[in-house]
Amino acid sequence: MRITSIQLNDFRNYARAELRPCEGVTVLYGNNAQGKTALLESVVLACTGRSHRTPRDRELIRWDQENGRVFICAERRDGSHEVEMLLNRQGRKIVKVNGRALQRTGELMGHVSGVLFAPEDLRMIKDGPAERRRFIDMELSQIRPAYYYALQRYAHALMQRNKLLRDIVLNPALTATLEDWDAQLARHGAAIMAMRADFVKQISGAAHENHLEISGGLEDLRARYVPSIETDGNDPEQALFAALRASRENDMRRGATGVGPHRDDLMLTLSGMDVRAYGSQGQQRTTALSLKLAELDIMRRELGEAPVLMLDDVMSELDPARRRQLLGRLKGIQTIVTCTDLSDLAEAEIGAAWRISGGIICPEGGDGA
Repeated sequence: MRITSIQLNDFRNYARAELRPCEGVTVLYGNNAQGKTALLESVVLACTGRSHRTPRDRELIRWDQENGRVFICAERRDGSHEVEMLLNRQGRKIVKVNGRALQRTGELMGHVSGVLFAPEDLRMIKDGPAERRRFIDMELSQIRPAYYYALQRYAHALMQRNKLLRDIVLNPALTATLEDWDAQLARHGAAIMAMRADFVKQISGAAHENHLEISGGLEDLRARYVPSIETDGNDPEQALFAALRASRENDMRRGATGVGPHRDDLMLTLSGMDVRAYGSQGQQRTTALSLKLAELDIMRRELGEAPVLMLDDVMSELDPARRRQLLGRLKGIQTIVTCTDLSDLAEAEIGAAWRISGGIICPEGGDGA
């Protein structure tokens, strides 16, 4: 897959801009807070329907405007794909693919595919389970639309059940209706758990191989899916339904659902050691890199072509050896890299370089005039 054009209108700090990435490595460089990350954010938006930086679409619109627009053209094995996002401050986002407005965001998946590696990805290693679930959800939603829809249905049922748990305090007669929401959560939750388990098995193998290469064979990285309930070989739907029934009393006291995929985690270990608790800064950074490269491997295998790779200001965070390992993986993959200093990419085969200044895209050496 290759992105041929990125067009922005009143998006973040861009009034109007167009970037045509080359087939190889396109570098966006310049000082911080000039708009480099916003260009990558627009690609993530086209890939997944949402920003990786904020859940509020209104924050994507230029501060003095009511509307914003992202338009991305991509070439895939099956032809051209055009994705358009029309944003407004009232939150009524319109998503179009090849000129047709989509009824469901899930229909967006698979038209533009990308993997983003940014400094914030360290949070996946260092922070709580929510960040690791988010990593799984973002990846799986791109390659399996069924997962995206299962997540949506589960989130809706979870919201309704939690509201019901709070309402029961005032009206205990509503307790009988919990059964229906438990059944829905169990059905959609079981589908999510099955797809997560399969994905983590794949990514563990790919991340293990990548990490061996990056660490020179010195460290053994493994990923293990940790669901919030143990099925003990039983049917996951039945096991989750039983767990929800067993937790009802506690859930009613808390006013929230305590078991289910929204409580799952991903355990990451290096030679048996929990990376989050005991890994050094360098080990945590390398683990994040290995997982992102594994994500790239899996998407290429699942989709039959490589997604676009986006590297947001990560080169300066890597030591020379890890930087070389990463650069060595870029052949045959369209890559968009941001940095403040081109010297960070001295060893890369750069196809095109653009300076970003105040929301203006300038050719290398240009002044934006």
